[in-house]
Amino acid sequence: MIPPAAAPAFLAAHGWEGAEILPLAGDASFRRYFRVVRGGATAVLMDAPPAHEDVGPFLKVAQCLLDRGFAPPRPLAVDRGQGLLLLEDFGDDRVGPLLAREPRHEHAIYEMAVDILADLARDPAPADIPPYDDAAMTREVSLFTEWYAPALGLEADETAFLDAWREVWGEVEKIVAERPVLVLRDYHADNLMVLPGRDTLGLLDFQDALAGHPAYDLVSLLQDARRNVAPALEEAMLARYYAAAGVADKDSFRAHYEILGAQRNTKILGIFTRLWKRDGKPHYLPLQPRVWGYLERNLAHPALAPVRAWFDTHVPASKRAAAWTKDAAA
Repeated sequence: MIPPAAAPAFLAAHGWEGAEILPLAGDASFRRYFRVVRGGATAVLMDAPPAHEDVGPFLKVAQCLLDRGFAPPRPLAVDRGQGLLLLEDFGDDRVGPLLAREPRHEHAIYEMAVDILADLARDPAPADIPPYDDAAMTREVSLFTEWYAPALGLEADETAFLDAWREVWGEVEKIVAERPVLVLRDYHADNLMVLPGRDTLGLLDFQDALAGHPAYDLVSLLQDARRNVAPALEEAMLARYYAAAGVADKDSFRAHYEILGAQRNTKILGIFTRLWKRDGKPHYLPLQPRVWGYLERNLAHPALAPVRAWFDTHVPASKRAAAWTKDAAA
């Protein structure tokens, strides 16, 4: 976490000359974050190397969210050529760690997070946001057959796999085609911030937003790979969303929710395996059993029968959650 060489000059050019640059965080991408401190003022420096990352989508989605009254970090300075952004500092109260310390706040914070999604769903996605369509869906679930299957020694029939997914995807894609909403795509406790004195949550990690189904971010929140969300809390928050968003056909929405949950959890199993095998980041592997638990709950829904049949044929129980109870990276 050494600051990029261009950081001091970038900061000096925007009124932060001589500021201290402190490591803040890295993530599963190539992006890194630093806290910038000068006197009593702080900001966050995002380092997104242009060879690997484009800050344009982040800036576009941030502006869209700001225009609609949501709370992404406000950009304070930008150098797209060097992949540097100076952002509003939201502090350190990420929802995930905060709830680990103070679990009594869980219900209230999740209510706030669900209400944000209901507000997001009131308006269609901007016309220039790419769609979360069949191509995006198949590209993501294919991470399972590309990375997870070979890592566990599975002979996976990819053609049958994608055929099964397309069989269940049609009704979801119909919603995406007719009235898509802005889907932030990584909406979970570690990407939400408690903001002192504000009645909303700060939003992080939304640069990959697409125009998709409103249930996607809801399942991302309520089937969180990084923390246990009790089934009772999940059901209570689904009921709150139905009421807040005016969902008329709850059965249809729930079927789409389970399909999107299965799709997302299948993708995550592939991504975490890729982070281990390709990127040398095995610390995501202990999360795999939780993700399997969510996925098997999704697959129990009748709307996912073709996908469940594929998993039952190609992925035995010993290659699911049980495969990750030991140190798979050893």
